[in-house]
Amino acid sequence: MRKITYLLLLLSVFAFSQTTPGEYEVDNLDSNTKNSDFGATFYGNDKIIFSSASRQKSIFKNNWKKNKQPYLDLYEAVINEDGSVSNVKQFSNKLNTRVHEASVSFSPDQKIVFFTRDNYFENKLGRDEKGWTNIALYKASVAPDGSWTDVKSVPFNNVKYSVGSPTVSKDGKKLYFVSDMPGTLGATDIFVVDLLGEDTYGIPKNLGSKINTSGKEMFPFIDADDVLYFSSDSQKGGLGGLDVYAAKIYADDISEILHLGKPVNSTADDFAYILKNGDTQNEGYFSSNREGGKGDDDIYHFKSSPPLKIECNQVVEGIIKDKKTDEAIADAAVVLFDDADNEVASFKSNSKGHYKFTIDCEKSYKIVAAKEKYTGDEVTFTATDKPDANSNYNIQLDPIPEPVDPPEVVVVRQRVVVNINPIYFDFDKSNIRSDAKIELDKVVAIMQKYPSLMIEGGSHTDSRGPDAYNLSLSTRRANVTVKYIVSKGIDASRITSKGYGETQLVNHCANGQKCSEYDHQQNRRTEFVILNPDALGYY
Repeated sequence: MRKITYLLLLLSVFAFSQTTPGEYEVDNLDSNTKNSDFGATFYGNDKIIFSSASRQKSIFKNNWKKNKQPYLDLYEAVINEDGSVSNVKQFSNKLNTRVHEASVSFSPDQKIVFFTRDNYFENKLGRDEKGWTNIALYKASVAPDGSWTDVKSVPFNNVKYSVGSPTVSKDGKKLYFVSDMPGTLGATDIFVVDLLGEDTYGIPKNLGSKINTSGKEMFPFIDADDVLYFSSDSQKGGLGGLDVYAAKIYADDISEILHLGKPVNSTADDFAYILKNGDTQNEGYFSSNREGGKGDDDIYHFKSSPPLKIECNQVVEGIIKDKKTDEAIADAAVVLFDDADNEVASFKSNSKGHYKFTIDCEKSYKIVAAKEKYTGDEVTFTATDKPDANSNYNIQLDPIPEPVDPPEVVVVRQRVVVNINPIYFDFDKSNIRSDAKIELDKVVAIMQKYPSLMIEGGSHTDSRGPDAYNLSLSTRRANVTVKYIVSKGIDASRITSKGYGETQLVNHCANGQKCSEYDHQQNRRTEFVILNPDALGYY
């Protein structure tokens, strides 16, 4: 009697209790047969490879005693525009044999395929000490004529246990698979092994108890964002049988497990969930033996809106302090910027000087703190890949020495201008950033102090973009700064706005010059030129 765990690794399925993120449209493929069709894998962008027990009759292929169906072979089909498939044919007569073949995964360049087969290699059927046959994992390479050749057994196969259901990471560096090898926590677990090239592998590693349970985990699929989709009959929240779950895989951690819910999952078995290549990741296939299908296991096409996205968030917080006294500074403006210098969020420090932001994992940020009578300061950092991690950055502000007051005005390029810190704009935007409002309030103060003062708010852009567009953008920027000052009670007749576009750059960053984002930002400024310096009474 042969012990075949094919049902555990290839024919079983999964279910879930949560509502699926987004809304799904699910369709049973017309190509399904009365027997078992399951386990689709994308082969490029226009084909799928799947397993079927009904497609080919052969004197070498008897029915399998477990389910009275023919042995499984691999088939390919062309994907139509609506997700249905056509032109079904045998995938490879070099890979299909008289025993089961199923569950394939390709290298990123499509030149290597990993596939599952009964432990049958070089016309020999492997058996354990009881005479039972488990399944094994094999690798094949594409020949110049497009056929598959050079079939090899992976080094961690063993007649004593099963290895199968492969999925290769999108960078081609890792291979995830299912096994009941020593070290398994339950009936079957998901493992990962490094692909080191030239038929060299690392040591298989169990993904651990966050993914694997005392039951069965199988049919892994890893997407381009390192989100692992898998099936389990023992994770929390299942609808019955095996369910489809998802988890983000990080370098040293795994996110919380997300149950996909209905309609991907049902009270029957639902499994082999895969996503189409590309940025949208909202279309794919899964398999199920749910009620209303055409046969045993069927393949279903789905579209989701919006696509599933597993968030990884962290907290960054700290204390704003006086650099001289080390005392907390309340009501300091604290602004969070992304790596493109766009404002993400703003905060006012509380009475204890504390600020707090929620940020995304693995992204770079800058935190800028400012307060009247202090010199502003900032800190830059990159978030780790640890979900729910907490980072702490205290920022010290240097008090401006008293009683020496900074000059109210300065001469810049032979013009008398209000002496404020530069007001910068995000690339291609004209909204006033939180850090700029402090500086604009200084313009309001000097105009209140000198009631007859006349000012022009002149805005400038960097050199990127068409000249005419930059002139229009700078005009909008000048208008919005002047509008802010007028909103503070300044008579609109005392302040005008003018956009200069890219005609008055302050550095070398003209058209065609390679410059850093910092250098470009020096040109994205607004200056407040005093039109009647004599109104100051001392100039």
